[in-house]
Amino acid sequence: MHVILAGYNVDREVIEELKKNSPPREDITPETLSAAYARISRDTRPVNELRAVARAEVEKARRSNQNIIFKMGHHSVAEHAVFNFDIIGVSRLAVEEIEKFRLCSYTEKSQRYIALKDELFIPEEIKNSGKQDVFVKIIKAQNSLYSKLYKKLSAYFLEKNKEVASNSKKHFMLEGWAKEDARYVVSLATKGQLGMTVNARNLEFLIRRFASRKLAELKEFNQKIYALAKEVAPSIILFTEANDFDSKTYPEIEEKAQFYLESSKNSKELVCLVDFTAEADVKLIASLLHTSSFLPYEECFKRAKSLNPKEKKEFLKSAFKYMEFYDAPLREFEYVNLTYDLIISASCYAQLKRHRMATLTAQKYDPELGVTVPPSIEDIGSKKEFMEMMEETNYVYSLLKENIDQGAEYVLTNAHRRRVLLKVSARELYHISRLREDTTAQWDIRRTSGAMSGLAKEVMPLTCLLIGGKDSYTEIYEDIFGKPPKLSPPE
Repeated sequence: MHVILAGYNVDREVIEELKKNSPPREDITPETLSAAYARISRDTRPVNELRAVARAEVEKARRSNQNIIFKMGHHSVAEHAVFNFDIIGVSRLAVEEIEKFRLCSYTEKSQRYIALKDELFIPEEIKNSGKQDVFVKIIKAQNSLYSKLYKKLSAYFLEKNKEVASNSKKHFMLEGWAKEDARYVVSLATKGQLGMTVNARNLEFLIRRFASRKLAELKEFNQKIYALAKEVAPSIILFTEANDFDSKTYPEIEEKAQFYLESSKNSKELVCLVDFTAEADVKLIASLLHTSSFLPYEECFKRAKSLNPKEKKEFLKSAFKYMEFYDAPLREFEYVNLTYDLIISASCYAQLKRHRMATLTAQKYDPELGVTVPPSIEDIGSKKEFMEMMEETNYVYSLLKENIDQGAEYVLTNAHRRRVLLKVSARELYHISRLREDTTAQWDIRRTSGAMSGLAKEVMPLTCLLIGGKDSYTEIYEDIFGKPPKLSPPE
């Protein structure tokens, strides 16, 4: 066996410094890796030799990439080229769109940990609407209230948690609680930043999808990211033009949908389990039997169904026995699915969208769904002021909607709600529960996640035997097995 580290990400500024101190060369591009790996399937030479050939013949490697991707349709070779992007000064609304691409990696400036300033993005749609002044005025009012709430909430959390506050090292945590609740009043036009890591195949997909978007901010972002990628890797990002599928499909579906929805009722229940795998516990056992035998699934299902309740529980306990708080359930848990209809705040959505192994689709933000008010806002006596700001925001939103088709939602806040449809496997639900039901999780998504787990336990109790927040893991495990797990979550 011979294993070679073929490459790794390096800061571009380091690369530029190295280029300055070396003779001119054309092989500083991730395209050579794609070209070399593409040849593995048909070339007998060792892959390190193929990489050397690709580096020596960059233009030939680029032609090879284009031929393999465009003519032969083998887009996977582009996945060997990886890019890192600093994305600075984009709105919170744009961040939501950028982070929809599930096979990318993101780390985002957190409004929970960083105190916000007047970092306002003014969209082109607002500038062209003739209502920029009213937009800026309400955003500044929101930001002013944020500062006021942050100050009051900081004092509130310090006073409420005196024992914790006695340790100065814990002040950062308490300040964080104040920031995360005060931010509910700030808009989706608030500027943010993030780091994104993406392979060339998914970058091409992002560029092509955004080319069909109407929002000016996304178009500008798209042009800039494409120009940067094309500069260093022109041969592996090929399909980038706007297309009818991306630009027309949803609008036409939305238009036709109105015919069927005119007299529909609008439920306001926050967490609804609308679909789930029938006989989930039995199907999970059948899946585990299938992995552990040479029998067809149909026979495994029959045998699983024939077990009595005690036998089913004892069998499934075997799947949990050696699990630690950091372990994901076995892959067979992915055969069990649940679908939720959720009404959640922008703040909650920002966290839920991070779970990219789920299927998540969202409606537009809808002021008719109301807003989410942090309990602490009510505790400090500021709910009336908070709601007055929401009413003023809704009024400005309605004014903006008169002039523009898209872009009015920039004025809405982290408290405003939207309806989403979330489909998860039981395995992914465990991940959400571990992370989002933990006491360190933000209260809004903790509440949503807890309700989701509760509904799941009702319809698949054995599948959900160990579901719960990380901090509760030891207690849950001990309740089932009569002894604590080998490892406990750190405090």
